[in-house]
Amino acid sequence: MPWREDLSPVRMERVALVATEPTCRQMLVEVARSGTVEFDLPYPPGSDAGEIDRAQGAAVRSGTLTGLVGWTPARNLTALQEALGPHGAAVVPIARPRGVQPPTLLTAPASRRPRLSRTLVDTYATVPYADVDPSRLAGLAYVVMFGMMFGDVGHGAILLVVGLALRGRRSGRLAALARTWAFVAGAGLASMAFGVLYGEAFGPTGLIPVVWLDPLESPIALLIAAVGFGAVLLAIAYGIGTVNRVREGGWGYALYARTGVAGSVLFASAALLTWGLVAGLGPVVVVAAVVAIAALALVFTGLLIEAGGGGSGVMQAVVELFDTVVRLGSNVVSFARLAAFGLTHGALLMIVWDGTTGLWGPGWRAVAAVLLFVVGNVVTFALEALVAGIQALRLEYYELFSRIFQSEGRPFRPWAPTLPEGSPAQGEIS
Repeated sequence: MPWREDLSPVRMERVALVATEPTCRQMLVEVARSGTVEFDLPYPPGSDAGEIDRAQGAAVRSGTLTGLVGWTPARNLTALQEALGPHGAAVVPIARPRGVQPPTLLTAPASRRPRLSRTLVDTYATVPYADVDPSRLAGLAYVVMFGMMFGDVGHGAILLVVGLALRGRRSGRLAALARTWAFVAGAGLASMAFGVLYGEAFGPTGLIPVVWLDPLESPIALLIAAVGFGAVLLAIAYGIGTVNRVREGGWGYALYARTGVAGSVLFASAALLTWGLVAGLGPVVVVAAVVAIAALALVFTGLLIEAGGGGSGVMQAVVELFDTVVRLGSNVVSFARLAAFGLTHGALLMIVWDGTTGLWGPGWRAVAAVLLFVVGNVVTFALEALVAGIQALRLEYYELFSRIFQSEGRPFRPWAPTLPEGSPAQGEIS
């Protein structure tokens, strides 16, 4: 797949499919067989064999010619032209209607399921046709955030083993989860990496040394690291959002957008202002304040244009500007939960380990200690894995995706009804 199509929706062509009246039905059969065209039909398309007759009846007629218009991936255009040529039909690229958004195709061929990181994005919104597809970065950010909250070498190793076990499942109850194996294994590796940094292996057992910091002994340092990491993710989200605003409406639109140039400059000036205040750098504070005021003016102008101007528009723009500033700070602070749940994970395992060492002794005490250690780790694993998974998803949706996406696209739905008996099976989107 070309690199562009790996970062963006597949390029679509607006096409007209034309045939003579006698060959129209055969043209439709070939189109259904290819499974590469989404028709603009005046009714909700079906999938039964009678759909071909309904589509033929909906075709536009001019003299002896009939035609339908729709969308097809640009990479399939040549193959479709070659398939229709022997039947006296043609497919012709035409101009895209003004104001009409092409459908979005992000999936791999129909014989393969989309990667899970793309599913992560699709559950939030269909990527608009003009936008960048952030699924790979979203998947990477998710597993890193999960690992920061679930940092433990032992628990991460269990996740890694589970992921590898899911990889080869082709049947049985777990077969439906087989495609999640890379996600689960990646989360396990990230958890192991942070476990090494924290010195955690089934808790503070002393099996490995602390490489970076002990969360329970250095909570402030962990909190600062979590907020700093969140700021980096937000900066990336603002960058992708700016690219998307340019692709959606040009530089003029992106300049005033809260999730475009204006929002990015405001975020950067806030970071610069924080640095200047913490470091006591007066000139940096002044520059940051001036840039922030300019960015706020741009944001306000964009909000005022969206509100339609007038007195009510000014009031609406003022309220939304205040909301923008508040959300800017709250979204950064929201990433403190990476540290908070990392601390919770470590605290629970410390309680389990302290209880284990306190019970340890001869006879039944050793059995009780082992039982406490096993049950405590199982409960902590189940609880914290669920919490970390949900919190990482929340941060992606509310803090990151809300800046990347301004609108929602619509998925590409190829017209591929059941073919008449004796016809070859439908093809697939290549």
